[in-house]
Amino acid sequence: MKKVTLIILALSTISMVANAQEKGKISKTKTPAKTMKTASGLEYTIKEKGTGKHPQIGDKVVVNYTGKLTNDSVFDSSLKRGPFTFKLGSGEVIKGWDEAFQLLQVGDKATIKFGPELGYGDKGSGPIPPKATLIFDVELMDVIESPKQWDAKGKDTVTLASGMKYIIIKENKVGEKAAAGTKVSLHYSGFFKDGKMFDSSIERGQPFSVKLGDNQIIKALEEGIESMHKGEKAKFFIPYMLAYGEQGHPPVIPEKADLIFDIELLDIQKVIVPVLFDITGKEMKTTPSGLKYYELLRTNNATKAGAGKAVKVHYSGYLADGKMFDSSVERGEPIEFVLGQGQVIAGWDEGITMMSLGDKLRLVIPYHLAYGESGRPPMIPAKAELTFDVELVAVK
Repeated sequence: MKKVTLIILALSTISMVANAQEKGKISKTKTPAKTMKTASGLEYTIKEKGTGKHPQIGDKVVVNYTGKLTNDSVFDSSLKRGPFTFKLGSGEVIKGWDEAFQLLQVGDKATIKFGPELGYGDKGSGPIPPKATLIFDVELMDVIESPKQWDAKGKDTVTLASGMKYIIIKENKVGEKAAAGTKVSLHYSGFFKDGKMFDSSIERGQPFSVKLGDNQIIKALEEGIESMHKGEKAKFFIPYMLAYGEQGHPPVIPEKADLIFDIELLDIQKVIVPVLFDITGKEMKTTPSGLKYYELLRTNNATKAGAGKAVKVHYSGYLADGKMFDSSVERGEPIEFVLGQGQVIAGWDEGITMMSLGDKLRLVIPYHLAYGESGRPPMIPAKAELTFDVELVAVK
């Protein structure tokens, strides 16, 4: 339960529960109710016993719950919204929950009760009054284990030119090789030397994509990935001086932290290199706001952009020195937003509104219509005039 309002990931957790049921994880048997009390003062009564796995610190748990006060009034419930998922032992929920779910196993239905020291303390929160004793009817529906470090026993260690070491866990020499300038998709889990995991794309359920050679990740890790072939798995050992140095990267990476990454290279794609629009012979026009633009292609399409309409735009953005700082063309995915609602910089809201479907413009946006006097470090410097080559590819 989040520390003010519970946020429910309903669709994904419902799917997990369905899979768990198919696998027979949630097998239940009746057992006489017995109330037990821990040293912290937490009371729990298992009303219906499950036979599934016990969660460990770092695992994600999927739960249903109803929260009540001692007067039996309900202050929150997941039963209508769908199950709630959180990471055990990470401080995402109140202390009483973090403790209670370590005592349960998949399939358990229980009632847990604890005082304010394990709940919301002397101040309370929202509908929960100060110094409230809380009672929850809960069901542990599934456990999603946190990623574990890969076993590298018996594998050869390779040392790269930088001094970084790695071990190939799964080899695929016939696969395409990663290289600077390519876009790679990968799964990773990052660990400290003591085995504690600090980040994982696997845990998020979303592969990580990055263009190699653009210094978007630490250089040693980029070097390591460039040594891999598509389909391979490798473990990288990165000393602190090749990672985040003496200062670390607070609050996640402490100072002088040696890092370990388990990486699976899922895919390699060639990057589309954006081509600058040719404005030779084109007239520059200026609006009253100071926005400058060139018309590269006017389609006269009847479908026009306008305030309140959702649009998709392909773009490439350049600084005054000609350096490209961002491009949807390179990513192969246009940006989508609603015009006139401040979802993009003012120069975009104005410039895209002048377009019809299929039009191409070059927008030259003064800093007061872009990111202002402060810019947006480290990509956009202070008082930066920005140039965008834009194409309107969809209007809804």
